[in-house]
Amino acid sequence: MKKLYSVIAATSLALAITGCSNNQVTTPTYDNLDERKLCNVSTNGIDSVLKVAQKYNKIAKEHGVEFKRLGMTNTQYIDESIKAIKAGEKKVVLLNKKGKPTKNSVSVSYAVERACKFAVSALTQEAEGKKTWRAAVPGDQFQY
Repeated sequence: MKKLYSVIAATSLALAITGCSNNQVTTPTYDNLDERKLCNVSTNGIDSVLKVAQKYNKIAKEHGVEFKRLGMTNTQYIDESIKAIKAGEKKVVLLNKKGKPTKNSVSVSYAVERACKFAVSALTQEAEGKKTWRAAVPGDQFQY
């Protein structure tokens, strides 16, 4: 009986090890994204750049690294750009911290490009931070 238990334990251990080693889960890395190519409105077009911005901003929100500039989140940039495109406007009015329109405005293409760059930069900076965080630890590699 003792031999039977040891054979069963050895077999289950072998199956568990082979099962874990064959199923490799790869997580996507965002450190190699080129925001200049992805977010170029003149070569890719506004609709394509807006789709890229929406795609990467969704991922950035899930990771908790969405950009916010002058009280306006990247989601608001994307939403206001979509509203301006649907209405056929040439300008996007920027919002303040409370979500109210300000006197400042930018062109639609610039707002879309900026939203795309913010979405891509959030993910690339997060990936870079995971690799280089030790350089800022005092006493580890930090130079005074």
